[in-house]
Amino acid sequence: MQSRKKRSTGSFNTVTSCISTTLVLILLGTVVTFVTMANNFSRQLREEFTVTVLVNDTTSNATQYKLQAALRQMPYARHVNYISKEKGTKELNEALQGDMGDFIGASPIPAEFEIYLKADYANEDSLNRYVPALKSLPGVSDVVYPREEIQTLSKTIPTVSLVLLALAVLLTFVSFSLINNTVRMNIYARRFTIHTMKLVGAKWRYIRRPFLAQAFRIGLVAALLAGGLIGSGLYYMQYEVGGGEVYFNQLVTPTVWIATLGTIVVCGLLLTILCAFISVNRFLKMSGADMYLK
Repeated sequence: MQSRKKRSTGSFNTVTSCISTTLVLILLGTVVTFVTMANNFSRQLREEFTVTVLVNDTTSNATQYKLQAALRQMPYARHVNYISKEKGTKELNEALQGDMGDFIGASPIPAEFEIYLKADYANEDSLNRYVPALKSLPGVSDVVYPREEIQTLSKTIPTVSLVLLALAVLLTFVSFSLINNTVRMNIYARRFTIHTMKLVGAKWRYIRRPFLAQAFRIGLVAALLAGGLIGSGLYYMQYEVGGGEVYFNQLVTPTVWIATLGTIVVCGLLLTILCAFISVNRFLKMSGADMYLK
């Protein structure tokens, strides 16, 4: 009867530890998901910025072709789009809902190249370096870009990234503390078993083995449960909500999947095993009298 009661208590402690670890991993995975999605969102914002290179009206077609080839070779250019005078005039007509054909002489709208920037170069420091070089290219009359928007984004993104990083680090410590307490309470219920094995001469490595194996199983099950729940949420955002106005299908990239699920599995296994190792060693170093006091 007593043995059955002990097995029942041990099973209950194992289930409780698994549930507690799963909840902690869900919280940790949620933070990683939002951090990676926020990084994707900021990257998309930066890639939407364009640098417009205005071309002189007197520039020949051959010079424009050379200019286009040179712009496409620039390290900061993700995509280069050419807009002719005629197309630019038509787009302005549609935007103003008017007619630009009444101007005396040729259309005042110049031909231009729109350079869609790579995310790493869409910042104020990079613009200050390569915009003067663009202005010095043959056939270029001026270079226009959204200076104020880029300045605002350059100031905001580092602050938000720092806050998210601090939150992730803080949550990692909190997760370790919660998982450590959960595992320690599970091992605490078996502290006298540890002491008995010490008395019969069992080596510490032999005593630790079953506790580490149990911690591995708890971490694996908790990681699978947490990963399944988080993965279901990501799938819903990407394929059910995605494609609408929020564009979740563009934010939930393979990087988000790998970072989130990888963090859950790695933390679920490593943290539980590490906490079990620390807790077992703690009780191994105790004397019999100290275990009664604890």
